[in-house]
Amino acid sequence: MVEENRLLKLKYLNAIIKEAFRLHPVLPILVPRTPHASCVVGVYTIPKGSNIFLNMGYIQRDPKIWDKPSEFRFERCLKDPSKYDLSGNNFTYMPFGSGRRVCAGFALVERALPYVLASLLHPFKWDLPQGVELDLLGKFGLVVKKMKPPVAIPKPRLSSPELYMSS
Repeated sequence: MVEENRLLKLKYLNAIIKEAFRLHPVLPILVPRTPHASCVVGVYTIPKGSNIFLNMGYIQRDPKIWDKPSEFRFERCLKDPSKYDLSGNNFTYMPFGSGRRVCAGFALVERALPYVLASLLHPFKWDLPQGVELDLLGKFGLVVKKMKPPVAIPKPRLSSPELYMSS
């Protein structure tokens, strides 16, 4: 059985989660920001009261920032884990936004997702239905959904259900 106190030791699982959020942020365009005063960012003047949209879907795939940005490479999260802090302190990796407007579900995802995934991956081997290929294309909207929702078939890893029970 998966125990919560062991989740921090699952470095590969955590790296996979972080890389998945880099490639597929829940909200590719973050909630708009509005400056209270005019300001200059780089060469751009931003007037007071403007609506500023951050396109994290692009920033997290920007080839000027990321090596092979469209490839799923969870290893990059293992090399420098601090760069992939989900709390939004790195402005090139903010899948949940940052600051006062960080996603309200961030804390739940950070704590619950590794546990849920480990609880599903540990006891089962997952396969696609015969003849089906995994399609990761997304359908853009307020949140990104899959064009074709994936279907997976779980098969128990252990021969007897009793082996999954904790003593």
